[in-house]
Amino acid sequence: MIKLIASDIDGTLIKDSTPDLYPEMVRAVKALKEKGILFCAASGRQYESVRNVFREIKENDIAYIVENGAHIRYQGKNISVTPMKRQYAEEIMEMLRSYYGSCETVISTPAGSLVESTNEEFVDLLTYGYHNAFRRVKDVLAEDAEIIKIAVYRKNSIRELGENVFIPAWQNKVKACMAGEEWVDFMDASVDKGNGLRILQEYLGIKKEETMAFGDNNNDVGMMLAAGESYAVETAVDEVKRAAGRICPGYTKKGVYEIIKNLI
Repeated sequence: MIKLIASDIDGTLIKDSTPDLYPEMVRAVKALKEKGILFCAASGRQYESVRNVFREIKENDIAYIVENGAHIRYQGKNISVTPMKRQYAEEIMEMLRSYYGSCETVISTPAGSLVESTNEEFVDLLTYGYHNAFRRVKDVLAEDAEIIKIAVYRKNSIRELGENVFIPAWQNKVKACMAGEEWVDFMDASVDKGNGLRILQEYLGIKKEETMAFGDNNNDVGMMLAAGESYAVETAVDEVKRAAGRICPGYTKKGVYEIIKNLI
């Protein structure tokens, strides 16, 4: 019997960088709760952004694996927070700053994000697209903050740069992965949505075979392997499709909802 359902957000449940969840899914999450099945929003986004997507659902009624698993929350409290090594964070920022002009960065902390950008279009994306909680600063490394993730963004696509430059440069020191077509994320080497899901399973006393998961991008592979029943949406990258047990329709066809409604 399924007791826990974890779903990626961008590209799986809804369109990338959008703030709204469609009404059928809102009703489905509430119905799952009534049946004793917990829904978990699993995303590379920060907590405040994901909380906004699920704003029509009570905070205590769902769980959150955010920042790709570096931050896990349930019933209003942090279950797990995993910071990056300060040295690595500083060296990654030094590398990324050399790409300013074509790329933008967001530094995540448990209390929100820090942004150095002077690009108003990017700031508007964070504000009105993702609904992030963030502060604009001159130097993120000068702030006394616990860094749990560094994300680098390039409009339209960062994949070539990410897969050929950023990820190879750091994959042996930290967890570096594509987190959508426009984002590359860097976290502590132990951070992974799959590890985050295992932490939540252990906390709740829920087994792997009692867990269902949905995903589409490279940062969802671990989550596919941590769930007894897993689905890659039809638009997912091949790595996720290989890791998942099944394929379901994408967000344009409300595929996650179509699978979940059979449990209600």
